Amino acid sequence: MNPMEFFTVAFDALRTNRLRSALTMLGVIIGVAAVILLVSLGQGTKNYVEEQFAGLGANILIVTPGKIETRGGPPVIGATRHKLTLDDARILEKKGYLFGGVAPVVFGTAEVRSGARSRNVSTLGVTPEFSPVRNIHVEVGNFVTDSDVDAKRRVCILGRTVKRELFGNANALGQVVKISGARFRVMGIMERKGVSLGFDIDDIVFIPVRTAMDIFDTDALFEILISVRNKNDIDSGKELARSLLFKNHNRHEDFTITNQAAMLSSLYTILDTLTYVLGGIAAISLLVGGIGIMNIMLVTVKERTNEIGIRKAVGARNRDILLQFLLEATTLSAAGGLCGVLTGMLGAGAIRLLVPKIPMEVPPWAVVLAFTFSVFVGIFFGVYPARKAAALHPIEALRYE
Repeated sequence: MNPMEFFTVAFDALRTNRLRSALTMLGVIIGVAAVILLVSLGQGTKNYVEEQFAGLGANILIVTPGKIETRGGPPVIGATRHKLTLDDARILEKKGYLFGGVAPVVFGTAEVRSGARSRNVSTLGVTPEFSPVRNIHVEVGNFVTDSDVDAKRRVCILGRTVKRELFGNANALGQVVKISGARFRVMGIMERKGVSLGFDIDDIVFIPVRTAMDIFDTDALFEILISVRNKNDIDSGKELARSLLFKNHNRHEDFTITNQAAMLSSLYTILDTLTYVLGGIAAISLLVGGIGIMNIMLVTVKERTNEIGIRKAVGARNRDILLQFLLEATTLSAAGGLCGVLTGMLGAGAIRLLVPKIPMEVPPWAVVLAFTFSVFVGIFFGVYPARKAAALHPIEALRYE
């Protein structure tokens, strides 16, 4: 028999028992679709996290006060921690030749009031560099300027949520609001950013950093954000920042520098592991489908024992019988795999359409892997029934009833 005849015989055998073939393929269909859906969910989540981080700036180093480490001996009572100050930010900005921007930040929560309306919101004291470093820009009006910082002007920029809650649809530019009881003039409205990593970027008020220090009665910074010009210089930039701050803090490393890219990489590792685990769990149903294929093929061998005897009597070799039944099993799994791929992609599209908040993205490698695995499952579980059919003695096969 030529290859085309083998395929014709295999398809004829499957068409003869359509319902049984469909039910057998169902296990493979469910397995392939489950693999694609779960991997798509994992990949979509990974892309969503990447977008969220990218929306808050790229190549970022975050300097926070205090050293995150454990050392020997009991804590020293009365010991103080060196604070981050504007002087630290100036040193980094002046000597950090690898840095694209240095943005000192003061953080606090304050009541913002306009007329009878008030709202407790996160208030950030910033410099002009904060906007490009954190990729957060003004849509209407102006952001904080250097002269605002130096003169400690009481001006503010409102996030979209704050503007809506305090002013509704009215124009807020030039209006006066009270922040912690002090009068501030609104000089800008931020562009809409939405919720990022569980934090509403639109529900923030921005004021000059020196003004924030007066409002919150502090001379310490909450953090210093550093953008590195080149992605390849992240590690070099981190070491440069560490060296500059180490010298400025009297050779005490009482600060922590966090690499945002490293945080993202660690998160990727977790998400990738989770994706592979979910895909592996879904692949178990493919093995169950393979067992179903083997079971049906064993039944088929029993039912077609006479046919096998006749074919052997007219000259069919063991290899021909083996190939015929193996091809039938592979056809079952391949057809189930194709239907599973279609079901999985349609399911992912439907979820993305009906529930846009669930990040679903079908990676091509998952489709190829799921289909290939389904075919190998058919071959693996089809070998035993095929060998059993090929091993039948023609005389005993012809006598079988």
